[in-house]
Amino acid sequence: MKILLVNDDGIQSIGIQALAHELSLKHDIVVAAPAMEQSGMAHAITVHKRIEVETYPPLLEAGCMEAWRIHGTPADCVKIYLEAMSAQQKPDLVVSGINKGANLGTDVLYSGTVGGAIEGHLHGIPSIAVSLDIDSEISYENVARLFMQRLPMLLNEAKPVLLNINFPTKVKDNIPSFVYTKVGHRDYANAFKRIEENGRCFYMMGGEIYDGENSDITDIYAVQHGYIAITPLQLDLTDHTLLDIKLND
Repeated sequence: MKILLVNDDGIQSIGIQALAHELSLKHDIVVAAPAMEQSGMAHAITVHKRIEVETYPPLLEAGCMEAWRIHGTPADCVKIYLEAMSAQQKPDLVVSGINKGANLGTDVLYSGTVGGAIEGHLHGIPSIAVSLDIDSEISYENVARLFMQRLPMLLNEAKPVLLNINFPTKVKDNIPSFVYTKVGHRDYANAFKRIEENGRCFYMMGGEIYDGENSDITDIYAVQHGYIAITPLQLDLTDHTLLDIKLND
């Protein structure tokens, strides 16, 4: 299987290198990843500006078929590779990650990791975002290994999937368990810090995670309780309930 790897932490990150090493044992791997960190870029793309593309020898030497360092967003990387750089054989799968830090709940709307997977899905390719909770006891190498073991089951669907997978800080009872979940609700306390400097006013985003009540079927609850959360996503933003009402007026 031909797999395209992308991330939002940058091509030099440990997470994408762990994925490339593990997946290349059984698959043909192409990497098209940002030249620098692109966290929080969601599905942003670069327009009316040149985007530099260059080879990345360390991953070529590690066994990847192709490795491209791209000066753009995660969505840029996937879009450029699929629409401008790839040969006739398109990838069979797009994997985005392994992200440093979880992408849970409503944070999926801001995540560059998820954004890269979304771009693959828009091209009709099964796409999976993979993230590891911050300060986890699980290594990136183990995440990559567990992901590859689970991969055949993740792709056993009739239509191209779009999945968001999050690994916890510590697995429950030291037994890795995958569970299917829905998107929870994530918020942050004290999200902005005000800074006044030389007569100018600035705000810096940061804050601490403040999760409200999330049911046991949510990704947030699952990861907090030591499970590996698999959340199927979809891109249809239509309010079908209201649409049906209006169409039947």
